[in-house]
Amino acid sequence: MDLSYVELEEKNLEVKMERISGVTSDEMQDKFLTYLAGESGIKAVIVFFTDLEGRLQALDYDKNFIVDSHENLTFDGSSIKGFSELSQSDLRLGIDWTSFRWLPADLFGSGKVMVFANVRDRDGSLYSSDFRSNLVKLCAQLKKDQGVIVNVAPEIEGFLFKGVKAEQQFNEVEGFELGTMSGYFSSLPQDTLRIFIDKFAEVQRALGFQNEKDHPEVAPAQFELNFRYTIAVDCADQIQLYKLLARQVATTMGLTASFLPKPIQNLNGSGMHTNLSLSKDGVNMFYDAKGKEMLSQGAHDFVTGVLYHAKDLCLLMNPSVNSYRRLDPAYEAPNEIKVSSVDRGSMIRIPLGNEKSARIEVRTVAPDVNPYLCFFAILKAGIKGMTASIAELEKMKREVYEKDVEKLPGDIYAALADYNASTFLKDEMGADNHRKYAELKSESADRSPRALGSSVKAGEVLYHHEVTNQLIWDKF
Repeated sequence: MDLSYVELEEKNLEVKMERISGVTSDEMQDKFLTYLAGESGIKAVIVFFTDLEGRLQALDYDKNFIVDSHENLTFDGSSIKGFSELSQSDLRLGIDWTSFRWLPADLFGSGKVMVFANVRDRDGSLYSSDFRSNLVKLCAQLKKDQGVIVNVAPEIEGFLFKGVKAEQQFNEVEGFELGTMSGYFSSLPQDTLRIFIDKFAEVQRALGFQNEKDHPEVAPAQFELNFRYTIAVDCADQIQLYKLLARQVATTMGLTASFLPKPIQNLNGSGMHTNLSLSKDGVNMFYDAKGKEMLSQGAHDFVTGVLYHAKDLCLLMNPSVNSYRRLDPAYEAPNEIKVSSVDRGSMIRIPLGNEKSARIEVRTVAPDVNPYLCFFAILKAGIKGMTASIAELEKMKREVYEKDVEKLPGDIYAALADYNASTFLKDEMGADNHRKYAELKSESADRSPRALGSSVKAGEVLYHHEVTNQLIWDKF
């Protein structure tokens, strides 16, 4: 079944509209099982899930097997970093049928569709170390208890390098070779970067991303393709797909799409500015025409909560050794624990907005995050500010606004220390998840030089959690 890109977009947007409207997986299950059983053109279903660090994992299932055994999809959790121990390895995948998408045959092969899954424990309950499940649960609770919807839109930057699997073959003496020297506002129609962006945008559109703007970024060979606000879980899914699609398109061109936050020391790094707002009954809760910066008091309290917990959150927003090169103040680094409408060095910026677009922009987030875990933690911190008692909120404000402006940690060890000391994250993530994440980050840090110096080192690339290189990992 080879659908055109126009047909793909129509079908994927139809499901997306249902997803955003609040239709549940259970309500969509029978529809898609019937469809799969009757559609002879579909051969396989790709089931995606995400590990604790944020790697996208995939399993291809025969279509007929999914139809017959969709409630019994088991896998070995001990083979996934940050999941179960060897003695308790069996886990299940619970398909989220609202995430159903048709895939372009030229990138994924003919007759394939996809879904995301929530990881489930042996007894069928949501698995605590799967933060897609945790984000689903949090958003469902906010909607049920308060009628609140979480809306997110990221700005995901990446680089285009020459050669396939350039990260796996990284040599710190030679570094990366840029795919082109064109950049911001200077990429001609037939330039390598423009051809890549155009193809990438076409694929995004086909998967129902609802594209808004695509362009080269400030550094040569750097790109950013923006898509419309959507609900938090859908947005996190789209972030995972964004990176996957970029890599697939780049590979077809003999190139590598990289989401290392700072792959070349003397060029601007790549970020994932995260725009976020809350709505209720279709009304933007962050907007107030008479409020400071046209934001509501609730929005300002949300910002206070995030800034108060900034150091706790830093490791979740900047999860790799390489992330901390990007927080260098010489490169528009968003590393100051403050909020501003104009200063781009601030951790949080308040963009110009109106009744529809009023939002906050968390600029510190790197593109190599686990988006589910990152959104979960930012939401928890912001809600702490919104629900704090008068006394608690005043204490937060004194810490955030009445002292000299502090900076976020400048290296992963300092970020780890703040993370490990955070009772807030231990409570919200769960002590076991908090410990497991710290162990994974410590392992990664210890494989890289503690003092990184001015040039990007092999260790921070080859042992980066999004760079797959089993031959090297097996040596440790």
